[in-house]
Amino acid sequence: MSGILIILAIMFGPPALFFYLGYNAKKNRSEDPNVKIFYIIAIVYLIVGFGICGSLLVSF
Repeated sequence: MSGILIILAIMFGPPALFFYLGYNAKKNRSEDPNVKIFYIIAIVYLIVGFGICGSLLVSF
């Protein structure tokens, strides 16, 4: 059971962190172009995480 929680933390942890960083950066200074980069990294990591970690979860 702890293995599944670790995989879920790897799958959802970094995208949530990048989304949070992008949200705070947008709230503080909306003209910063790095905000879009945080959102793009979060979405790409989430897609890759669903692919890799999702395939690992199916094998359990």
